[in-house]
Amino acid sequence: MNMIQKLIRPGIPAATFSALLFGASTPLAKILLASVSPWMLAALLYLGSGLGLSVYRLLRRSPRVHLSRADTFWFGASVLAGGIIAPVLFMFGLRGAAASNASLLLNAESVFTTLLAWWVFKENFDRRIAWGMFAIVLGMVLLSWPGAGILQFHIQQLWPAAAIIAACFAWGVDNNLTRKVSLTDSSWIAANKGWVAGSVNLLLALWLGSTIPALPDAIAAMILGFFAYGVSLALFVVGLRHLGSARTGAYFSSAPFFGAILSVIILGTPVTPLLLIAAALMAWGIWMHLDERHDHVHSHEAMDHAHMHIHDVHHQHAHAFPVAPGTRHAHPHHHEPLTHSHPHVPDMHHLHKH
Repeated sequence: MNMIQKLIRPGIPAATFSALLFGASTPLAKILLASVSPWMLAALLYLGSGLGLSVYRLLRRSPRVHLSRADTFWFGASVLAGGIIAPVLFMFGLRGAAASNASLLLNAESVFTTLLAWWVFKENFDRRIAWGMFAIVLGMVLLSWPGAGILQFHIQQLWPAAAIIAACFAWGVDNNLTRKVSLTDSSWIAANKGWVAGSVNLLLALWLGSTIPALPDAIAAMILGFFAYGVSLALFVVGLRHLGSARTGAYFSSAPFFGAILSVIILGTPVTPLLLIAAALMAWGIWMHLDERHDHVHSHEAMDHAHMHIHDVHHQHAHAFPVAPGTRHAHPHHHEPLTHSHPHVPDMHHLHKH
């Protein structure tokens, strides 16, 4: 498999474009912060993602989603962790932490996502993937390092820092739990998460005394939220489906780099040696992931589920209706036990132990 084939491998374009959209939101949100309070802006971004994706699903006449009992539990737990607990913790932390420190601490989300995927949810990784993730995280930290070059906390900032780190842990849990339902329609998952997180943030913003901004600012924030939070999250779920939590998190960790590049273009931020070093580290780390080759004899257990698919080596089943070869379609289907060998990543069809 050459590099071009690896770049278009399912999941990689989705995870990378997800990072691009989310990273682009940073300099654009900075412009909106001149007229919208931080917590109200967060609420409008999430609500914009929920509303925009709901309208998108309505226009597409997307079918209703019916979750199994197990998937309902995992999805509910992910919404609780990422849409309710994390925003509340982050709000309390942000109130007492310096903005530069909070920005750096937010990088912990990718670290927690990866560590939980590897050590709790037993997602496969090897030395190459571990070094690649280390390089990406190091580049991400350099991009958000405070101007003074030293991360400083006063005693009174320890609890706010702990709250932000706890929020990142909750978001890491959310990412790994969402992976368990990632075969579900990604736009439905992102829309519902947007509504929940947006409602929670809006109530908290009003409770803290924030006011609804002028209509043009509110509309601009919600449009930004639709793309940077809604579409980005839907693409992130597609990445989870095809790559697993850790690898999707690695590609998504490039979001700060995309944000930094857009800041250079839009806000005139200078190109610094630190930015170039961070870019080189991230590029090396992503290449380590792209160049991964994991190939061994493995067994697939019998499985029943429903998702969009074509008839490939993993989907050989009969239909009660005609399906043209190569046609993408979705319906409940059964996987017979299968043992074979081919290059693979820990997607939703390769959850075997090593």
